[in-house]
Amino acid sequence: MPTPALPRFHRHTPLAAALALAFAAPAFAQSAGQLQTVTVTAERRAENAQSVPSSISVVGGDLLEALNTSGQDLRMLAGRVPSLNIESSFGRAFPRFYLRGYGNTDFRLNASQPVSLVYDDVVQENPILKGFPAFDLDRIEVLRGPQGSLFGRNTPAGVVKFESARPSPKKLEGYGSISFGSYQTINAEGMVNVPTSASSALRVSVLSQTRNDWVHNTVANAQTPDMEGYRDNAVRVQYLLTAGNDFSALANVHARDYSGSARVFRANIIKPGTNDFVDGFDRTKVSFDGKNESEVQNYGANLRLKWNLGGGLSLNSITGYETVRTYSRGDIDGGSTYNFAGGAGSIPFPSETADGMPAHHQFTQELRLESNNSGPLNWQAGVFYFNEDYKIESFSYNSTAAGNPQTGYERVRQKNDAYAIFGAVNYQVSPALKLRGGLRYTHDKKTFTVEDNTYSLTELGTGTKDSKLSWDVSGTYALDKDTSLYARVATGFRGSSVQGAGPFNGQSVAGPETNTSYEAGVKADLFGKRARVNFGVFRYDVKDLQLTAVGGASGNANILLNAKKATGQGFELDAQAFVTDNLLASLGFGYNDTQIKDPTLAVSPCGNLQDLTKTNCTVLDPVDANGKALINGNPLPQAPKTTLNFSLKYTQPVANGEMYVYTDWVYRSKINFFLYESTEFTGKALTEGGVRVGYTWANGKYDAAVFGRNITNQTRIVGGIDFNNLTGFINEPRTWGVQFKALF
Repeated sequence: MPTPALPRFHRHTPLAAALALAFAAPAFAQSAGQLQTVTVTAERRAENAQSVPSSISVVGGDLLEALNTSGQDLRMLAGRVPSLNIESSFGRAFPRFYLRGYGNTDFRLNASQPVSLVYDDVVQENPILKGFPAFDLDRIEVLRGPQGSLFGRNTPAGVVKFESARPSPKKLEGYGSISFGSYQTINAEGMVNVPTSASSALRVSVLSQTRNDWVHNTVANAQTPDMEGYRDNAVRVQYLLTAGNDFSALANVHARDYSGSARVFRANIIKPGTNDFVDGFDRTKVSFDGKNESEVQNYGANLRLKWNLGGGLSLNSITGYETVRTYSRGDIDGGSTYNFAGGAGSIPFPSETADGMPAHHQFTQELRLESNNSGPLNWQAGVFYFNEDYKIESFSYNSTAAGNPQTGYERVRQKNDAYAIFGAVNYQVSPALKLRGGLRYTHDKKTFTVEDNTYSLTELGTGTKDSKLSWDVSGTYALDKDTSLYARVATGFRGSSVQGAGPFNGQSVAGPETNTSYEAGVKADLFGKRARVNFGVFRYDVKDLQLTAVGGASGNANILLNAKKATGQGFELDAQAFVTDNLLASLGFGYNDTQIKDPTLAVSPCGNLQDLTKTNCTVLDPVDANGKALINGNPLPQAPKTTLNFSLKYTQPVANGEMYVYTDWVYRSKINFFLYESTEFTGKALTEGGVRVGYTWANGKYDAAVFGRNITNQTRIVGGIDFNNLTGFINEPRTWGVQFKALF
């Protein structure tokens, strides 16, 4: 294909051309590959992502394939799009999501998060539900900023949407993929799509991930001698039935069965006065006497119905049901020697706990009426109902006694009912200007009941009720057919939270938080869709921000707080380009400056190995008369100021197939583990890279590849336990492997 003529580029606006030249100037000098149009449902209807007036990133294709092949869990997505972080103190079972630095570090099983996860149009509210594996997906959408009007409560930071690949009645097809890697890791995935008639189809998708233990416990006769292995299996069965354009039904049944290690905590791995590892640190060894185990069983189903009512109207019904059971036990202190002398494994007192959810159910129902007119005005309106009921059990044990006897127990029950009425309007003011607005009223009710408690603590049942109005207003203005400006103002809220008492803290309640966000940006397809650049700036203000003070000198506590205010501001860049016909590049950059604003808010800082009345870390905040750290001005926890991702894919025809090399890299700047700032509990910047080299043949029917994850083997402390020693936990190790995939 000849190089496009110079006048073609003169039709781009100066702003769009400047952004393109900053990233992909070589692209227009080559014959063209074209970037595909990305369809998203960020506004609850299928649209080109470039026309949606908000900050959206999409994960799919080569990146999702490369990440899934190695058997990683959802934490693999951290930093893969601008301003997204994901971490966990539960391992694979309980991911915590952060967007633009805004998230929640709460580790209790009834914790709420300001980033909502929506899987196949059904909200996954409980944090354990959010860990369902990503496989046989069409795409993952990351919607930054409040999504309160269309997605409801508990979305003030944004939404992460998983969209499964759907059944198709067109033809019988499928794939099978298997990979073998370090630590005897096996990742097997498969799908079969079976047309059952000209208008119906069945799609069955399966995933099986296993890894052997690779961390050895050096304590003699340890209850758990080896760990960090897992067995994670999941299945999804979908059935699609259509009646022309008049009706469609998509049924989905899915399940997960996981067993393996809980998070592995490591006592005294941080060198005092620094955030370095202690000398001689070995990531393959630990020394603790408690038990380590984790399991999850998750079953769910949903039914999505759509009727074309005529006259440009359609009715959507989305019904979802989820149930999950889980149990996780860990040696929280990470050590085994109870003295004040220090050294690996030394701790002043033991802490071994477990949390379980023996009963749980979630039911959701949405009815939404939408217009599909060819005129300038379109709208949608609906109602939503949410019901959740579950029990949580908490256990404590004495690691110093024979058999680690149970020393405490609590069982609580939480019920949550919410309903909402919502609507949104789109209006085409002119060929260049489109305006949108949305409104949602939500009523949220929780009841929290203590059913059993042996901790001798005074704790009463309680309840909360919140009624909130969320709204958003946005618009796009087309500078030309490929470039548009957008602006958006939106609000969202998170419902009140309740946490039960424990051995180190009493019951706590945090009231609702509200977020108001402002953003503006530009989206451009350039040089005949050889390049794409999206750039936006934002500012948000959270009122009554819910915070969780975990750990501290008071023990392994979990205390809910409300800060008067928190702010965040920054920008995001998403860019892709064909640098040459055979070389595709992508770049993502996010900058997030967050700050807690509450002059009187104080939390307990770290405990001390030698003297529990003092701190064992270098606290950088001022302290009040009670020895608590004043956190005014601190960044939000687990909020890196910068995230950067970069990928390159080079392809070259060879014989009757194609050779390819794909590499992806992610960087995040330092993070603060807790609400207070300290030298020791500040995580260093992290850079991880992956590579995949393969060959496809028979028109893409077969694919064989070798791959590596965290190929530089960078080891970082990514979280800590601060109540009696310098305990930390670390990132995933380097892995290598091979994969074979076949399509039929």
